Amino acid sequence: MQAKLERDIRVLKIYAVTSTLLFGALTMTAFSAQEKKQKFNEIDVERINIVESDGKLRMVISNEARQHPGIVNGKIIPRNGPRPPGILFFDQSGDEMGGLIFGENGGKGHFGSFTWDKVQNDQTIRIGHLEGNNGAYEAGMQVWQRTDVPLDVVNAKYEAASKLSDTLMRKAAIRALTDSGFFGANRLFIGKQRDNSTILVMADVDGNPRIRMQVLPNGTPRLDFLDATGKATYSVPVGH
Repeated sequence: MQAKLERDIRVLKIYAVTSTLLFGALTMTAFSAQEKKQKFNEIDVERINIVESDGKLRMVISNEARQHPGIVNGKIIPRNGPRPPGILFFDQSGDEMGGLIFGENGGKGHFGSFTWDKVQNDQTIRIGHLEGNNGAYEAGMQVWQRTDVPLDVVNAKYEAASKLSDTLMRKAAIRALTDSGFFGANRLFIGKQRDNSTILVMADVDGNPRIRMQVLPNGTPRLDFLDATGKATYSVPVGH
């Protein structure tokens, strides 16, 4: 009886040592495999998160269903629906800082847009293509003026103004925010318009177009200098 008990104990010790060594070997193999680059000839995936070694998110490549809603000033941006598929970039603080997106625009229409954002605010530059169902399209580059006010604060003030029950007060509050430059202003557009004209528009800090240079669809060139109300103060050709 004593001999059998000693034999069983030896078997258990051998099993324990063997199991420990095997587990250790498998663990080391798993860690080693993680450090090696993996090669795939083809892969189907709905979303890829590019992160730093500490887990900080730096880029998202996603379809529409899984697209990131965006973060500004450390807060998730509320969305009423899904965002377009594409690539989103995130800065060192974790806020969204631009992206490359694309999608449909009704029927056969589609769009593509590449943007960069101001810190804690919205886009300051965009290169894009926007095409409708009828084949007419606009393609060009836009530049915006943005404030230092975080976008979540901008959105909150706009929502508060929009909820005013009195129509006149609501319009006045939104107009005051707009006139103060709170929402930013379109400073420049250069590109092709839907009517097949090409145009360069430069605006002041309030978003008022001040110089408009264009080639009309019939090939006629035109240059207009405008005042803050949009009235031409001088034009070339003169009188046109």
